[in-house]
Amino acid sequence: MLSVNNISKSYGLDLILDGISFSLNSGECLGLVGPNGSGKTTLLRMLVQQEKPDSGSVQFEPSDIHVGYLPQGFTPAPEETLQSFLDRIEGNVDLLTARLEELAAGLAENNQSLELQHEYDQVLAQLEHSVDSSGRVPGVLAGLGLGQLPMDTLITNLSGGQKTRLSLAGVLLSDPQLILLDEPTNHLDLDMLAWLEDWLNGYTGAALVVSHDRTFLDHTTTSILEIDPKTHKSRLYAGNYSDYLEQKMADYDRHWQEYTDQQDEISRLRAAARHVRGLANFRRGGKADSGDKFAKGFFANRSQSTVKRAKQIEKRVDRLLNEDRVEKPKPAWEMKIEFDDIPESGRDVVALEHLTIGYGDLVLLEDLNLVLRYGQRVALIGPNGSGKTTLLKTILGKIPSLAGRLRVGTNVTPGYMAQEQENLDPKLNSLQTIQKLISQSETEARSFLSKFLFKGDDVFIPVGSLSYGERSRLSLARLVATGCNLLMLDEPINHLDIPARSRFEQALKAFEGTVLAVVHDRYFIQGFATHIWQVSGMSLVSYPNAP
Repeated sequence: MLSVNNISKSYGLDLILDGISFSLNSGECLGLVGPNGSGKTTLLRMLVQQEKPDSGSVQFEPSDIHVGYLPQGFTPAPEETLQSFLDRIEGNVDLLTARLEELAAGLAENNQSLELQHEYDQVLAQLEHSVDSSGRVPGVLAGLGLGQLPMDTLITNLSGGQKTRLSLAGVLLSDPQLILLDEPTNHLDLDMLAWLEDWLNGYTGAALVVSHDRTFLDHTTTSILEIDPKTHKSRLYAGNYSDYLEQKMADYDRHWQEYTDQQDEISRLRAAARHVRGLANFRRGGKADSGDKFAKGFFANRSQSTVKRAKQIEKRVDRLLNEDRVEKPKPAWEMKIEFDDIPESGRDVVALEHLTIGYGDLVLLEDLNLVLRYGQRVALIGPNGSGKTTLLKTILGKIPSLAGRLRVGTNVTPGYMAQEQENLDPKLNSLQTIQKLISQSETEARSFLSKFLFKGDDVFIPVGSLSYGERSRLSLARLVATGCNLLMLDEPINHLDIPARSRFEQALKAFEGTVLAVVHDRYFIQGFATHIWQVSGMSLVSYPNAP
C-alpha cells in the first residue's frame, strides 16, 4: 500500500533524514518514534507531497489511493465554522454536480479523451462520497463527543481537545485507505483515547501514527519505526512500543557489554606490553663477562625479539582504539529538569469548601469539598470540557468562583503551565523569556537554557517560530526558573517526546512541593501521581493512585 525507498532530506547544511526506507500494508499500524526534531513530521509532510525529498521515492499501491492526514497543529481560519469545515471536508455537492455536467458534455464531444474520462471518474467518486458521508456526519460527530455543538460554532472558540477531535472527524469522514496521524492523542481525554484506540484496532486500511503516548502505542501498533536523531537513519522493530523498548534495552546492554569487554581487553594488552618491555629492559641491562661474546649476542637478540613482541601488542591496542573501536554507549537524551531550592509551604496548600465554578450562568463543577495537601502529586482527570482547566484558573485567581470558598495556604507560590502555551509571548525569544523571570547574565541564562536543549543561536529564535515541542520545553524552563512550590499544570506533556516525558516524570517524582496536573497520558499518570481527582458528574472524587 505504501513503499518508502531511501528517502533523504536536508535543510541547508542540516541533514534531517538519511536513507529512510519502509513499507506499510493493509491492516498494519506503524508507530513512528524519535525525539522532537528528528524529522518525523517532515517525513509525513513528504508522504502527502507538502514537501519534496532530496532523493528517494514514495510509491502508493494503487497509485490513486486516498490518504487521510491529520497534521500536528490545527489552525482554522478565524471565520470558519463547524458547518463550513464539514462542507469543505465533504466537498460542495452543487459545485461537484456542475463540474460533472461540464465533463459529461466534454466527453460527448470527445469520448476518446483519457484525461477527461479520468477527471470524470474522480469527480463522480467524490460526489458519491459527499452524498454518502452527509448521512454519517451526525454519527461521527457524536462518536467524537461533538454532536451537541451548534453547526454555526466558530472553530477558534473550541477547546484544544475539541479541535483535535474535529480534525479527526474530518479524516474519518474522508474514508481514507491510508491514514497518517501526527500526534493524534494531544488534548484527548481518557474516553476519547479509548475510542480512538478501538477505531484504529478495527480499521482495515493502513495507519502511520506519530505519538508520544506510550500506552496508546502499546494498544494500537503492530511495529515501530525509530528515527535516530544522531545518524538520521531509521530502524524497524516488530511489535508494539513495549516490544520495541525491550529490544532497545537488549541492544543497549549488548553494546555496553561489547564496550566493557573491549576496555578490559585494552587494559590487559597494555599491561602485557608493559611487562614485555620490562623484560626487554632487564635483558639489556644484564651483565656478562666482557670476553663472552656469545652471551652478549644472546641477550641482544632476545632483547630485540622481546621489544618486537611488545610493539605487536601495542599495535593491537592501537587498532582497538581506532579501527575496531567500540564507542561508549551514551544516553540518547540530554535534557535536565531539576527543581532546586523549593520553599516549603503550609500543610494545606489549597482547600475547596462547597466551591462552585463556571462562567456566568454556566456551572461546570459544584459543591467541591477537597484539600490539596503539601507534597501530594495529583492527576486531575475527566472528559474534555468538564471544568478541569476552569478549576486551575479559579485556584490561580484568573476566574472568580460562582459560590463557596477557596483558600490558598501559607507561603504557597504557584507556577502555571497553560494548555495551549498562551503564557508564552510569541514576540520574545527564549533568552528574553527567561531573563524576564530571573536576574541572570546572558551567559548564565544561556547555560540554564542549554539544560532544556536550547543551544547556540537557538536561544534567539522568536517563540512564535518555535515548534510545539520546543515551546513545551521552554514552558518547563519557565516553571523551573520561578522557584514555585505548587505546580499547576494543564496538559503539560502535550508535544513532549517520550524521552522528555520520562525526564519530566522523574523530575515531578523528585519535586518536594505540590503538583496538581491535568493530564491524560496513562503511563505518565501511573509514574508520577500519588492521588487522582476525577470528575464525576458535576463533582470531583478523590482517591489514591494504585501503584
